[in-house]
Amino acid sequence: MATWQDFEHEAPDLAPAVRARFEANRHHVLATLRKSGAPRVSGTEVQFVGADLTIGSMYGAVKALDLRRDGRFALHSNPGDETMAGGDAKISGTAAEITDEVELSAYLSDLPQPPPGPFHAFRLELAEVVLTTVEGDHLLIRSWRPGEPERSVTRS
Repeated sequence: MATWQDFEHEAPDLAPAVRARFEANRHHVLATLRKSGAPRVSGTEVQFVGADLTIGSMYGAVKALDLRRDGRFALHSNPGDETMAGGDAKISGTAAEITDEVELSAYLSDLPQPPPGPFHAFRLELAEVVLTTVEGDHLLIRSWRPGEPERSVTRS
C-alpha cells in the first residue's frame, strides 16, 4: 500500500490528472463491503491532507462501520458531464481510520471547514489507481500500482 504522496513520486505524470478528477467535483462514489461480503456504494467527499488522500464520514454511518470492519474500498470519481472531460478516475486500496489525537488534530486543521458534529476520518492507502480517457476514437487506460511504473493501454 502507498500514500498519495508515494503515488505522486512514483507516477508524477498520472497523479496530477487523477487529483484533478477528484477536485473537479465535490461528490464521488465509494464502494465498501457489508458484513455479508456484498458491496455497498455510498456518496463521499475526498480531501487531500498532507501526504494522504482522506475521506470523512458522519459518526456511525454504515460506510464508516464497513471500513472499520474491513478497510477494503474502491473509489470512483464523479464523471462530470457527458463529455467525460479529464477522464474517469478510480482508486482502490485499504482505508485506515485516523484515531491518534495528534493526527486527527492535523487532519482537522487542513480541512477548509470542520465537520458539524462527531465524525470518522480515514486515510486511504492506495493499491491501484486507474485513469481512463477518451482519445479520439479509442480509450487510453493509464494505471499504477505501488512500486511499479505507470502502465498505459489503448483500446479501440
